[in-house]
Formats: sequence, C-alpha cells, structure tokens
Amino acid sequence: MNKEKILNLLGLAMRAGKLVTGEELTIGDIRSNKAKFVFVAADASDNTRKKIKDKCSYYNVPCDESFLHSEISQAIGRTRMVIGINDQGFATKFKELIKG
Repeated sequence: MNKEKILNLLGLAMRAGKLVTGEELTIGDIRSNKAKFVFVAADASDNTRKKIKDKCSYYNVPCDESFLHSEISQAIGRTRMVIGINDQGFATKFKELIKG
C-alpha cells in the first residue's frame, strides 16, 4: 500500500469537493447510500471506530482504518477523524491503492 499516493489523492478529492468530513455527516451519507468509501482514523476512539465500521458493514460500504488522525487531517487540511468519499471514481482508485 502506497500511503503517500493515497493521502495525495485524499487531498485532491477534498479540493474537488468529493468528500464529506466528520462523523455525523459521514454516517448520514452512508445511510443515504452516497458514501462509496470511508476512512476512519486508526487512533479514533473505540466507540467511533466501532460505530463507523458497523454502519459501513451494514450498508456494504468499504472502510479503511490504516491512517492516523494526523495523516488524514494533514491530507485534507482540516482536523477530522472520519471521512466519506462520495465519488465512485475516487472510491475505486482508493480500493486499488489500498490493495496495492
């Protein structure tokens, strides 16, 4: 997995307006089937990680937790623990890069 490429792509998706940030907004997008891929920080609280992973599992949305809060925040320029990708093209590319 190429972390640098994934984080660069995350910044690009942010600038393109293809992501939603924050726990509640992301959960809302997962429920309405807008979210195509979700990142949750590895150092987020156990409760937050469980809630997001359970929602993703129920709604069949891929979820990744291999990045720290600081890495995600630096990539998008905002302090966030949870990010939802709302674009199928970006989501597909993230899946490819994570599988390596």
